Amino acid sequence: MPNKVVTTPYPLIDADPHAFRVVRYFRSSDYATWAAGTAAFPAALYFWNMADPVKVRMRTSLRLGGFFGFVGGFLMAYQRSSLRFWGWSENKREEDLDLAELSQRAAEGKPLYGTSSQPEWVQGVAYRNSAWSQLKFSAFPMFNFVNHPHHGTDPAKYGVKEKELSD
Repeated sequence: MPNKVVTTPYPLIDADPHAFRVVRYFRSSDYATWAAGTAAFPAALYFWNMADPVKVRMRTSLRLGGFFGFVGGFLMAYQRSSLRFWGWSENKREEDLDLAELSQRAAEGKPLYGTSSQPEWVQGVAYRNSAWSQLKFSAFPMFNFVNHPHHGTDPAKYGVKEKELSD
């Protein structure tokens, strides 16, 4: 994979973070966004019904609206967290968590981003499919569930030695 230089207003933490890591790094504001999305969708349906009443019960519509709000709110929260990983918004907290987590993994001799049973070419395909996918949630939600070595950062900042990188 050719190395691309990405300049961002804040430090790049991970160009293609694993989905579980993105959720683990959620802030309370992300959970608030998720809750607001969950509540906003059925509330909008309810108020729309007040403005233009229908003659049927709203129970099913409100439940479906709650589900869509839950999913949409989660996607918004996930995207906000991903933007911090990419360095597109303020990410000091995530930067500190990342440095502590991955430095500990490097000190223990573990691979920084986990191991994968997938062949190298599958890891590359998974990276190319999921990189920047958080910007395309409205068309096709896709998450990174594959551990791969393509993250756009220098492993040396976590204390990984040069000979360990070539292994």
